[in-house]
Amino acid sequence: MADDEPLPRSGRQFALAAEGYEADIASVGATLRALRFEGRDLVVPFAADQVRPNYRGATLAPWPNRVVDGRYAFGGAEHRLPLTEPERGHALHGLVAWSAFVARVVEPDRVVLATTIEPQAGYPFRVEVVVEYRLGADGLTQTVTGRNTGTDPAPWGTGPHPYLVAGDAEDGAPPVDGWTLLLPASAVLTVTPDRLSPVALEPVDAHPQWDFRAARRIGATFIDHAFTELAATDEIASVEVRARDGRGVALHADEACRWMQIHTADTPADPATHRIGLAVEPMTCAPDAYNSGAGLTVLPPRGEHVASWRIQAL
Repeated sequence: MADDEPLPRSGRQFALAAEGYEADIASVGATLRALRFEGRDLVVPFAADQVRPNYRGATLAPWPNRVVDGRYAFGGAEHRLPLTEPERGHALHGLVAWSAFVARVVEPDRVVLATTIEPQAGYPFRVEVVVEYRLGADGLTQTVTGRNTGTDPAPWGTGPHPYLVAGDAEDGAPPVDGWTLLLPASAVLTVTPDRLSPVALEPVDAHPQWDFRAARRIGATFIDHAFTELAATDEIASVEVRARDGRGVALHADEACRWMQIHTADTPADPATHRIGLAVEPMTCAPDAYNSGAGLTVLPPRGEHVASWRIQAL
């Protein structure tokens, strides 16, 4: 791109390719804009010159999900964050989703992007956020590192926001309805129906509609909940989404991610986006962890935290 050519709305573009996989990364929000395997979409894509819809593929930090009412107490002080989800009155998905990340490493199969959260109203801490995307035979691995470059301890959490795609729609129904989901989680965080504010952590045995420990069809089930008590193999928890023909996509999260937000992307007023992908969001902490403390990391000055996850074709 020439120096005088305007950037696309999603920022500078990085095209990665390896082992049959192709990924398009956008610098705004260190966003996974598209991911394909042998030409098949594994996430819901969006165009380079499009304002990213519905947080698709964004990197979420220094918290994923919501801070209820945008208020929390930390370090002996009360903090108030901007309400970036005004319809529900919450601070949503952190502070870097619309930040311009700069490239530190650009290779055919790898890119490393970085930005710094500067001290600001509601978050008076300085944290560097470094995001690496790497393609290989086992898919696309994203690693997020938070480094406290300030002088005070800082609250921290992170996660991604991909909408996974297993296949095309069947029988005229929205695509998600025809997919099967395998989610090895024994507990679900119930929420209020209007604001999605956390209520209680309960066993999925008490909510069979959200029990996907054995793979089954999603159907018309609405999901916009965080799950935990994840069963893991070798400290890796895996979620699988498959179409009727058996093909699909998996997301594997490392031991830093003890929570998994699942959302069926219900937008009935907009048929073009209604249930076209399944948001699978590994998170290092619970929704509203800034208040509950569930999974919240406290970064000491000069301390860092690393989490990673991988998307793989099935």
